[in-house]
Amino acid sequence: MLHVGIHGEQSVAVTAENTAKTMGSGTLDVFATPALVALAEKTCWMSVAAELDEGCGTVGTRLELDHSAPTPVGMTVTCESELTAVDGRKLVFKVSLHDEKGPVGGGVHERFIINNAKFAAKAESKKG
Repeated sequence: MLHVGIHGEQSVAVTAENTAKTMGSGTLDVFATPALVALAEKTCWMSVAAELDEGCGTVGTRLELDHSAPTPVGMTVTCESELTAVDGRKLVFKVSLHDEKGPVGGGVHERFIINNAKFAAKAESKKG
């Protein structure tokens, strides 16, 4: 059952594959902002996945995220999420991200509960 207070946590090692230089979001060998976004989204959706009805999932619809400090290759970035509001199908999460030396970002993420099959069909219908 979905309820306010559900927590999630996911970590990712910073490697050459998820740097700003490789992902095209900059020129440096530091954890890329798109990788930070992906980690925040993954942490949120995974934290509630087991609580959803069969055949349902969530999709991200809004993200306000600060990326406030760099993390070099070889370190690990961890995201912690907390479900702070459930409004019908809308879920609101607080996210905070850190590496071994301290905070690297944080913000608010919104997701909506969807029926996976209906959502996939709607996307496919765009092809014509």
